[in-house]
Amino acid sequence: MTARIERKESLSPRYEYGGDDYIFVELDQEMSFDANFEAMAITQQIRERNLSGIIEICPANASYMIHFDPDELAPTDLVEELKQIERETDLSEYQWDTRIIDFPVLYDDPWTHETLMEFRDNHQDPDATDLEYSARINGFDSADEFIDAHAGAPHMVTMVGFVPGLPWCFQMVPREEQIEVPKYLQPRTATPSRAVGFGGAFTAIYPVHGAGGYQLFGRTPLEVLDVDQQLPDFEDSMVFPNPGDILNFRRIDRTEYDAIREEIEDGTYKYTIEAVEFSPEEFFENPHEYNAQLVEVLD
Repeated sequence: MTARIERKESLSPRYEYGGDDYIFVELDQEMSFDANFEAMAITQQIRERNLSGIIEICPANASYMIHFDPDELAPTDLVEELKQIERETDLSEYQWDTRIIDFPVLYDDPWTHETLMEFRDNHQDPDATDLEYSARINGFDSADEFIDAHAGAPHMVTMVGFVPGLPWCFQMVPREEQIEVPKYLQPRTATPSRAVGFGGAFTAIYPVHGAGGYQLFGRTPLEVLDVDQQLPDFEDSMVFPNPGDILNFRRIDRTEYDAIREEIEDGTYKYTIEAVEFSPEEFFENPHEYNAQLVEVLD
């Protein structure tokens, strides 16, 4: 029996100007796989067309933004080009090359646990940990079962932003299986770097130490921001991963966490990455089976 994801019948993009050199395109008012996949497909086609005057292309959860030089590219011409690309984009026929990345996580780690216990007065349930609370409101019998669900299907990076290097990830499961958890009632003033947090229906990985309001599930030994680009996988960009990448969160123990951190800190660690071709139509048809095929390449 397939677990087909229901797709919306139509999307109505909204095009807006941001000053003289930005165009913002909202594909839908709420996050959906249709809107996000369409944002990925359209922005990839914009890159392939290599239009003169395009400075930067920024895909997001259900939208995208273009930074352009109005002296080289008239804004009205750019909007017409974007509308044409949108009309020609059919997700049932579109595929793109992306990456699936092994992303180890030490769930219920000592650092995020210490932090969340310091801020229980900011939380909906001061008598439970973030994992216990998240498990309970999502109908799981234990935090362990909840962790298994969070790590049980890959997550797609739908955008990077708000702070440099912060990936937002949407789990690739049918809507009825989506985990949903509210943010803290009041934000924390501290969050460890590389903390794996969750808010709404999104997993986020905090790139640096700072404030935060997402429920804390664990900590990854991997960096998502390398400003000095010292690690081999950050050679082309200080930010890793990127929109469209697929993360396979894998539960690890403290021994493996420490071993990976040692390699990270001495600059020798190489991320486990495999190139894959992503097909929205195959994913929509049977997400669980398709996810298993994606994750299989990491073995």
